[in-house]
Amino acid sequence: MNSVVAPNSAVAPAARRLYRRRLACGFVACVIATSAFAQSVIPNNPGKKLTFAIRNATIVPVTSAPIANGTIVFANGVITAVGANVAIPADATVIDGTGLFVYPGLIDSGSGVGLVEISAVPGTVDSAELGDINPNARAEVALNPHSNVIPVTRVNGITTVVTEPEGGIISGSSAMIQLAGWTPQEMTLKAPLAMHIHFPRLRTAAFDEVPQDEEAAKEAAKNYTKQIDKLRDTIRDAQSYAKAAAARANHPDVKRFDRDLILEALVPVVEGREPVVMHANLERDIRAAIKFADEFKLKVILADAEDVGKVIPELKSHNIPVILGPILSTPPREDDPYDLVYGNAKTLFDAGIPFAIQSLDAHNARNLPYQAAACAAFGLPKDAALRAVTIAPAQIFGMADRIGSLETGKLANIIVTDGDPLEIVTHVKRLFIGGEDISLETNQTLLWEKFKARP
Repeated sequence: MNSVVAPNSAVAPAARRLYRRRLACGFVACVIATSAFAQSVIPNNPGKKLTFAIRNATIVPVTSAPIANGTIVFANGVITAVGANVAIPADATVIDGTGLFVYPGLIDSGSGVGLVEISAVPGTVDSAELGDINPNARAEVALNPHSNVIPVTRVNGITTVVTEPEGGIISGSSAMIQLAGWTPQEMTLKAPLAMHIHFPRLRTAAFDEVPQDEEAAKEAAKNYTKQIDKLRDTIRDAQSYAKAAAARANHPDVKRFDRDLILEALVPVVEGREPVVMHANLERDIRAAIKFADEFKLKVILADAEDVGKVIPELKSHNIPVILGPILSTPPREDDPYDLVYGNAKTLFDAGIPFAIQSLDAHNARNLPYQAAACAAFGLPKDAALRAVTIAPAQIFGMADRIGSLETGKLANIIVTDGDPLEIVTHVKRLFIGGEDISLETNQTLLWEKFKARP
């Protein structure tokens, strides 16, 4: 994530040389990609926010009952009317939705879209910084608006993603972005969105590891303690830095104040203004992460928690929402039930704990609707599965007033389909992001059109 560091940070000569080498690699990769897909130019948003009306369709607002033979109108990028008897403006472009369905665009609660292009080419991967403590890493700074992964993702009905940094203990801040735009600023809905902490894990022997001997176990415990202490010291330093910054603000006559961009990035976190997405998987690590967050009064969102069913009381008592996924994965242990990951959503739903679903991927973020469908196949009500990739992530990240459902005043992130978007046989017929009619072409569709006519 070489370009994610806050813009004002000092860059050492060695870092600049490393940056130039990575930039050169990225340039070569871009040239290769451009040559390979010279005829596969996918347009960004055209910049025109016209007035549209979709009528005679089944409107699925998500937050209310479906509307048969309904109409939805949007202008200047915002939904202006939804209902069964809606007046259509004279200047509207009218789309006949007979036999079709209108849904809000789907939201991926955790992905690498825009940060990862070709996984095997380091110059096109900008998802992580070197080192363990990188709170000043900002996903929206590294975002590539022209990534070929973006059109492939949105063609499946995904209009918004949380793109997040990874690596180390404190990975940096994520951003909520729309999948259309010429610049990162144009695509970004909210940034920083949340700080991401990958809570240290005490590694012990598992079914896919060689059993540890006594020395190896001691070394693992030592490294674990060292990582926890490092994280704790960083948060404590950030608390002290926040107090010093506040004192300086109240006393402008204090002239000397040494800025620290790493600690400065954590000030909103320790002050409770920015949530922490705490990545922890197994029961022991989840409990430790919750205890740590409680110690420092952090506002927590739990992610990646495959053992979430074992900590329901703690989640309820601390009002912690959960981001599940990837769902289409195997259980963490050999003796786990085969449906552990698939059934977690139903467990949270029954307990009344808010949750959303993430792909935690870049190239396979397009499979987000099928992650939700897998949860529905294992007991989660279908309407709850749809909410987990629409309004639920919007609520968890404080964006429910702008996205996640079809309501007057919200952004016109809209998909028109020929069926349930969670079903693999469904096709997205039209897609609007911020009220703009977005092309559904991808490299794959263009290559299909090119070669199907080959003599």
